[in-house]
Amino acid sequence: MATIKATEYTYMTAADQAKALAAKKVSAIELLDRAIARIEALDGVYNAVVVHDFDRARAAAAEADRALARGERKPLLGVPMTVKESYNVAGLPTSWGFPHFRNNIAKTDAVTVERLKRAGAIIMGKTNVPVALSDWQSYNDIYGQTNNPWNTAMSPGGSSGGSAAAVAAGYSAMELGSDIGGSVRVPAHFCGVFGHKPTHGIIPNRGQGVTETDREPDVAVCGPFGRSAGDLALALDVLAGPDRDAAVGYRLELPKPRHERLKDFRVLLLDEHPLVPTDATVRDALARLAGKLAKEGVNVTRAGNRIPDLALSARTYLPLMLSEMTVGIPDATFSDLQRRAASLAPEDKSLAAIWLRSPVMTHRDWMMADYARAALRAQWRDLFREWDVVLAPPFSTPAFPHDHIPDQADRLATIDGNKVPYTDQILWPGVASMLMLPATVLPLERTEGGLPVGVQIIGPYLEDRTTIEFAGLVERAFGGFVPPPALV
Repeated sequence: MATIKATEYTYMTAADQAKALAAKKVSAIELLDRAIARIEALDGVYNAVVVHDFDRARAAAAEADRALARGERKPLLGVPMTVKESYNVAGLPTSWGFPHFRNNIAKTDAVTVERLKRAGAIIMGKTNVPVALSDWQSYNDIYGQTNNPWNTAMSPGGSSGGSAAAVAAGYSAMELGSDIGGSVRVPAHFCGVFGHKPTHGIIPNRGQGVTETDREPDVAVCGPFGRSAGDLALALDVLAGPDRDAAVGYRLELPKPRHERLKDFRVLLLDEHPLVPTDATVRDALARLAGKLAKEGVNVTRAGNRIPDLALSARTYLPLMLSEMTVGIPDATFSDLQRRAASLAPEDKSLAAIWLRSPVMTHRDWMMADYARAALRAQWRDLFREWDVVLAPPFSTPAFPHDHIPDQADRLATIDGNKVPYTDQILWPGVASMLMLPATVLPLERTEGGLPVGVQIIGPYLEDRTTIEFAGLVERAFGGFVPPPALV
């Protein structure tokens, strides 16, 4: 690996980079060239930025410098960043890791990319994903494997693994990912950065796909990464808002944070799930956070039976999520799944059976799941009248070793030394996803082996500013992002 020394700008937040640019302490071209030099020196090892658009980025940076010289001010004017490969950027490939879409060149920008550019961001490339955005690892036959900047033997997470790795490695101060089963929150947790899964629907998905559609997907959301809670708030301001037809009659006005002081928050700590174990490294990190918060005067209570039925929530989430993720599978694959699902015993209610039945369930079954979701959402709405945020694991474990066993159903996860089904780990991310709630991941600490551990902050519907504000208050009180030691 070539070496390149981090500068004062390498691990600066996007907001601080924008301020430095506006103050003419650095030019957009200089900031971009430093980022490109870092990618070229280091990314042979980490393989996070897999699509380069450096020439067009330099032209955009030169224009940003002219705009800055004219006195123009935009939230991200001149700030270089990358976006997840799944987003369309005009003139660049969008494959979702599918080899047959290797040469699928986007004609227009995704609406989120448009908004980033309108805010002045310089898009210099795209970051790696797993095939179909359906893994907590990030590898495919087109671009290869992305490695975790904290330990290259470990996964950076997925499906936005390249996104989180780019932020952690000092390439991009801000990134754009997406999340249906933890695809922002798990990489943020694995790579020790901030990530936000917004309330469903407030950031448009249009333009994130290999085919063009105006349909807003169920469960799935677009969400940002950053090195501070402040950058998540900045990204939300830039990205959120109605699109196309909805924009004719609606505007988005998210409520202010519930509190401005840490000690005013009412916090529920949730660290046990009835259907999946949680590794001690994660539970202990959350317990230490709870202890620190209590010393600051925060009202922290263990969830106990206060949380609505998590087992029912999981069994509701999986059909909704899997039916969304598999809607475009080939007819032959669908028929095979129908045959395999029909062979299951009717009394088999295991998670494995739900995984098999969900992609081929009837519309009536989907509606029943949607009704169950509505009932659970009402219960959580009542819960948030008493509590402001719920703290939970983003995932059952810290980053795990790369595992390329083709069928995820054949993989096993190691939790406290015990083997459990790999796919069961989706249940922690699924809590907020099924309910369409905002969830912010904040880096907390490192394990004895040097891997990051984060916390998932779940908040009330449309109260994204509350979870981000809480993350920022914790960051200011106890610390937040730190770079991987080998990359400073």
